[in-house]
Amino acid sequence: MQKTIDLNADMGESFGPWKMGNDAALLDIVSSANIACGFHAGDPDTMAQTMALAAQKGVGIGAHPGFQDLQGFGRRRLKLSDTELANMITYQLGATQAMAKRLGTKVRHLKLHGAMSNMASEDAHMARICYQAALDVDPDLIIMVLSGTAMETVVQDLGCAWAGEIFADRAYNADATLVARGTPGAMISDPKIAADRILDMLDKGGIVAHTGEVIPCRIDTICLHGDGDTAVPMAQNLRAHLEAAGYTIRQF
Repeated sequence: MQKTIDLNADMGESFGPWKMGNDAALLDIVSSANIACGFHAGDPDTMAQTMALAAQKGVGIGAHPGFQDLQGFGRRRLKLSDTELANMITYQLGATQAMAKRLGTKVRHLKLHGAMSNMASEDAHMARICYQAALDVDPDLIIMVLSGTAMETVVQDLGCAWAGEIFADRAYNADATLVARGTPGAMISDPKIAADRILDMLDKGGIVAHTGEVIPCRIDTICLHGDGDTAVPMAQNLRAHLEAAGYTIRQF
């Protein structure tokens, strides 16, 4: 049986003259792109440029909504009411869809960003509010979730299309949540170590926690962070290792 896997990266996170990441280089490597919607990062011009290039290269486009927190890059935990949260998702998804439509392309999937994602991976109620708001706008949207977490439980219950994601460059806790940034060992910067651990997880059919536990889960896509000096070499190395192991890189 043919082995396929999707590679995704967060991008479109530049703002005006301030540049974040090398989106053009990553779009030659990944098969799905999560486009910042202007709340945690990005702006209309960056969204349009990134989407147009993604469409040109045949890369799937996703909305990547986060908290309205430019200063904290969406990585600070905010407490919002259910209504505020649903409206925040609706607003950002709508902007992304409008931009895509004008460019003659479409939004295939949605992936939560940063602190919003981390909180929803721990809180099924919050995940449901976010995902239901998005599905109310587009019932055919594919929801990208952190595999093995509360997010996965919610999308299974909602009966929507979904894709299970693991991270190449982040360490995991034994409950499938990500080790908090700033904790020693949370980030993996060595491309070879990242590639070896991903192949190990794919072989074992689950997430391998930093403490050694294997958490069985569905793996449809692998996230490569687009920011940082090692982002492109990390992505190139992982793709090369996957293809050498017999995987075809393809949109989920």
